Amino acid sequence: MNALLVALGGALGAVLRYSTGLALPRPDATAFPWATLGVNLAGSLAIGLLAPVLARHDAARLLLITGVLGGFTTFSAFSLDALTLVQAGRPGLAALYIAGSVLGGLALCALGWRIVVG
Repeated sequence: MNALLVALGGALGAVLRYSTGLALPRPDATAFPWATLGVNLAGSLAIGLLAPVLARHDAARLLLITGVLGGFTTFSAFSLDALTLVQAGRPGLAALYIAGSVLGGLALCALGWRIVVG
């Protein structure tokens, strides 16, 4: 049942993400990615609003946070993980996580590109 909740929510989130891209298209690859920025920021706000409210509601949390927001953007999960480390009094670990995620993600994306394109 849990997997079904995540799958249903994920499908909805993915459709919402796709719809945002259609509403705010990029004219070319060098244009500013407004849709992606908007999705990441909206997802971060949504997870900040939902996480404390749904902490004790497993089914709703799986559907809305893991499913919908996971399908909409994983940046929201990244934001919550970083915030949780800060709130737990681990700002150094949060900074390491943020730097590792952003810089590591960019480096690995570039590596993958280089492997395929040359």
